[in-house]
Amino acid sequence: MLRGRLLTESLRVGADVRLPSLRVVRLGRQDVSRSTSADQPDVWTFLDFEAPDDLADDLAAALAESLAGDQGWYADFEVGDDHVVVFPGRVFRYTKGDRAGRDAAVEYGRTLGVPSHQLDWGE
Repeated sequence: MLRGRLLTESLRVGADVRLPSLRVVRLGRQDVSRSTSADQPDVWTFLDFEAPDDLADDLAAALAESLAGDQGWYADFEVGDDHVVVFPGRVFRYTKGDRAGRDAAVEYGRTLGVPSHQLDWGE
């Protein structure tokens, strides 16, 4: 079972992600004003999800098409031994513990303006 998190504020207006068997397991809002960039809202809505492993590629593609291209957004999830980090128009998938794979995703996130302290997904 793949598991991940999406910030609903990261979706572009008009996005509509529909995948069979994608399930919301937690939904919550938090004031994150102490850690946002100037372009990001102070309150975020966290959506934790899960789905069968065989939806990983379809989910990554759907998120890459649906994330807003501004404000440095990304989504991520784990599937098996892999970590998938999705930016608008780009997907990174690497084996957990693969430092070069993780570093490539982090560096790409920086080029999009994601604050370094937000590039902290777990392994």
